[in-house]
Amino acid sequence: MEKILNGYFFNPTKGNLKIDGVIEELINYISEKPEKFYDIIVGCDSSSEEEPHFPVALVVLRVGEGGRFFLKRIAYKGRRFFNWKQRVLEEVLLSCQMALYLKENFEKGIKDLRKESLHYQFRYIHADVGEKGQTKDMIKEVTGLIKGNGFEPKIKPEAFVASIVADRYS
Repeated sequence: MEKILNGYFFNPTKGNLKIDGVIEELINYISEKPEKFYDIIVGCDSSSEEEPHFPVALVVLRVGEGGRFFLKRIAYKGRRFFNWKQRVLEEVLLSCQMALYLKENFEKGIKDLRKESLHYQFRYIHADVGEKGQTKDMIKEVTGLIKGNGFEPKIKPEAFVASIVADRYS
């Protein structure tokens, strides 16, 4: 959890933001058009080195009108991942940790600002696994981990937050 809370998230419009700034921007973005419906989604990818970095992406979609993303690159100095299965599990664990923290604090922020009438769902985590390729054998394990943390999993090709947004920065 410490890796998620420390440091900065990058947003192309707002630049580098601490976690509290990300939550504030989520609330501000949704509050701009409160009549619209929003999906808040988390996903992660990783580079393929022995000491990879993990870009964790948070996307807020204004359904039918695009959205915004926030990205945090997490590196583990001195920790090696000797096989791709370890990296995939770490991607999902980081996604779950971030989603749990953000959901709790986002909803607290909405209540504190008395903006309970906003229309959003914070229920999906996108995992970079799919029925094609080497990750097909991990689908049950990964989706079970996501469900066990209270979220609904999406896998490729529907997992665009992990396989496109986070992948672009891996």
